[in-house]
Amino acid sequence: MKPRKALQAMSSQSSKLVAGISIFCSLVWGQQTAVRWQDEVQRYTKAQDWTAAMRIVDGEIALAPRDMDVRAWRARILMWSGQLDEAEHEYLEILAVASNDPDNWLGLGSVYSREGKTAEALRAFDRAVALDPKRADFRAARGRALRAENHRKAARLEFQRALDLDPRSAEARIGLRSLQEEPKHELRIGVDTDLLSFADPNHDQGVSLTSQWTPHWRTSVAGDFYQWAGTDAGKFVASLTGKLLRWGAFTAGGATARDQGVVPKREAFFDYDHGWRLGKGGVVRGLEIVYGQHWYWYTTARILTINGTTLFYLPHEWTWSLGLIGARSHFSGTGAEWRPSGVTKLGFPMAHWDESRLSGNVFFAAGTENFAQLNQIGQFSSQTYGGGLRLQFAARQDVSGFAAYQKRTQDRSQTSFGFTYGIRF
Repeated sequence: MKPRKALQAMSSQSSKLVAGISIFCSLVWGQQTAVRWQDEVQRYTKAQDWTAAMRIVDGEIALAPRDMDVRAWRARILMWSGQLDEAEHEYLEILAVASNDPDNWLGLGSVYSREGKTAEALRAFDRAVALDPKRADFRAARGRALRAENHRKAARLEFQRALDLDPRSAEARIGLRSLQEEPKHELRIGVDTDLLSFADPNHDQGVSLTSQWTPHWRTSVAGDFYQWAGTDAGKFVASLTGKLLRWGAFTAGGATARDQGVVPKREAFFDYDHGWRLGKGGVVRGLEIVYGQHWYWYTTARILTINGTTLFYLPHEWTWSLGLIGARSHFSGTGAEWRPSGVTKLGFPMAHWDESRLSGNVFFAAGTENFAQLNQIGQFSSQTYGGGLRLQFAARQDVSGFAAYQKRTQDRSQTSFGFTYGIRF
């Protein structure tokens, strides 16, 4: 080969080598860039910095407006940040171009679920499962939608299929557990003690059985037993609750007692309970109002209480309630007298692990009296401070306890404490 031709051949081979290296480097750089921006987006979404995450994604869309993977990231961020209308619109535009990507159908179904459009969500999940029936997360999502539509048998089958595909799927296990038959009955037993600065301690014990026979009807029966000043007394209480979805719940009941002169001979009561869901945003997520009246007939006195309680549902499972009571007391040989009182309580979660939950509450009451015992009505004013704990240590069992200190007029005080155990079956 002549020197000139040899040099031309070497030059050609060098050019091809340089071009190949350039292409390889471009591909590697492109992959690294993609990985880099996705890592950045994931870091910002984990910190819930939606603005920063969206800024990166919008920048990538500007470079590649027809890249549906980048558009899918934008739709996810819109959904995670709560912009559901925009997320739905984004997913629909993506699916109009790439209708055979099951992850996008999963995303659209998740948006519909958050919007409460359960039928539309189920259709989207059906499409995702049809495109890839071996994905456990698709099966679990479809199970959730079926459960929301109250197709419990089909939902149970779908969760089981998800668990068969992925035995480690926590979502499938939780879904199956959620479809276990709800218990109809709750049995509770409890004991309370009152330590009085001016008399011997009072003790009482109670047992109750509450039964949810249908979604609309519930009954409750209870027995309470008192030991006060060397006297034993007891009473039996029963009530019936009817519930309609739009109209709330109405409860009526009564009690009869072996009173021994220290507890009411008879009682009658009713209350009306209605709640409203106010949405996921804002400070107050829900509101519940209870109005009730209670009549007590003693041997020597008659009591009527009119009470109203408002319960506010706050973020992160916190609650706050405010109750006001007007009590009309009438003793033999005296006129009737009205006395106001009130109580406020703050409830909060404390810990959660597996099936166990620990929650607590603190409360303050002014002028609130215990109408179950004759010596505690119409004769004093008080301030009460207290709190309680509740531990649900299994799916169907819990224990709760409380303690309270009451400061009364006439330099008297009362310390109370007690606990209950409940089991559902």
